[in-house]
Amino acid sequence: MQRKSILILAGVALLLAAGAARAQSSDNAGHAGGGLTAADGEAVFRGICQGCHMPDAKGAQGAGNYPALTGNPRLASPQYMAAVILHGRRDMPSFKPAPEGEERFLRGTGLSDAQIAGVINYIRTHFGNRYTDSISVDEVAAMRQ
Repeated sequence: MQRKSILILAGVALLLAAGAARAQSSDNAGHAGGGLTAADGEAVFRGICQGCHMPDAKGAQGAGNYPALTGNPRLASPQYMAAVILHGRRDMPSFKPAPEGEERFLRGTGLSDAQIAGVINYIRTHFGNRYTDSISVDEVAAMRQ
């Protein structure tokens, strides 16, 4: 009887683990081989940004300070956002591709100009943000230097 209980508990644990893995994988829907494949701003936000800034974009504090992306006056400038995403700032890592041979915390998670423009424009028009201007792919490309 005890062996049967152990087997049942092991089966339940296995099912729970499989369910958690499947639920977690949906957050990585745009990932392929360590990078995001879609240029869609929402996919970039869900795949990368929400991990620190939270799914509701209200930010968090704990091991670091992750500012809110809703109601944040710094979001008035899409160029500011692009500079932070490209070059990093405090706890925020850079998301431009690393030069050959350079190790980074988020190795292989460089974003294209289209992905950066897309996520900026997505954040600035969601989560209660109502900015009407946008940043173009060419503007992001010019800021890569």
